[in-house]
Amino acid sequence: MKNSIILLFLAFISLAQAQTNTFPLLIGTYTSSCDSKGIYIYDFDTNTGDFVFKNATEKVINPSYLSLSNDQKIIYSVNENGVESAVSSFEFDKASGILTNLNQQKSQGADPCYLINDDLNVIVANYSGGNIAVFRKKPDGSLTEAKQLVQHKGKGIHPRQESAHVHMVYFSPDKKYVLSTDLGTDSIDIYEYHPDAANEVLQWKSSVAVQSGSGPRHLTFSKDGKKVYVLQELNVAISVFDYANGKLNKIQETTILSKDFKGNFTGADIHISPEGKFIYASNRGEANTISIFKIFKNGQLQPISVVSSLGKGPRNFVIDPTGKFLLVAHQYSNDIVIFKRDLASGAISDTGKRLELCSPVCLVFGNQK
Repeated sequence: MKNSIILLFLAFISLAQAQTNTFPLLIGTYTSSCDSKGIYIYDFDTNTGDFVFKNATEKVINPSYLSLSNDQKIIYSVNENGVESAVSSFEFDKASGILTNLNQQKSQGADPCYLINDDLNVIVANYSGGNIAVFRKKPDGSLTEAKQLVQHKGKGIHPRQESAHVHMVYFSPDKKYVLSTDLGTDSIDIYEYHPDAANEVLQWKSSVAVQSGSGPRHLTFSKDGKKVYVLQELNVAISVFDYANGKLNKIQETTILSKDFKGNFTGADIHISPEGKFIYASNRGEANTISIFKIFKNGQLQPISVVSSLGKGPRNFVIDPTGKFLLVAHQYSNDIVIFKRDLASGAISDTGKRLELCSPVCLVFGNQK
């Protein structure tokens, strides 16, 4: 009798855990090309791959990239709008999905396309402005005016490299540095990060050049923090670097293109799987693919496969925190395709599930509900 009660209790606990494996999914969109409210909040079930709409903002202009605070209570977004671009803060109620606008500040550079945050600061990459802006957080999570502006200068050999184009800012795992990719100058710039500083929060340390005309776009760190993987937008190469104490040393370069592909292409996003064994990268243009790589123990990459993203313009994608699903946001076919992911092989397969949404371009998971 006692054993039966214990087994029933364990079964109840197991069932409860299975039923509550739900994560908030934050989606940033473009609002100028079709009917979009701005930021959308869904609940995503990592047992089934199903999603439930919770809430959305109203009349938020082009929140094309989002960043969630560590305590999950504030969402920061860019408002990509040319010279009128801004950065916004929203109070976020995870239970209801309701977002309440806190405030907005000028981004101090045209077309912000990426942002990160920690307990003290929000750091923004302004693409057309070619600069990085640093904003201090107020106690309620709202933003001060920009306290630092770091301007990049230079150009490259490609027609799109007429000036600096900062495309990403990214914390090193120990938060001692901020790395930025500049598509316009073919460089990865490394800044010392001093979060408490009055003005010089970012202090330039060094710059690493990549192949001319390659256009570095996004990067990610290995799980042990010793490797950096950089996706180039213009030549769709992945550059692999050893990383230590704010220094990069290239050890490999590969491509996300299929050997037999003929057509135009443009690299977009790169992510490592939660267990750290696989790298995924998206390719737009006429390719519209997800490339999958195995990570060797030395950090170098082996191509596994290139599969269709099943849509047009796979701008951003995300792997859910459990690693079971890979979601691809298609900017031009106006949908999010949900793939099932094999944890052992890294392969992805179509679940048939689709989330129809106007011009989705950024996917962010919150913590488990």
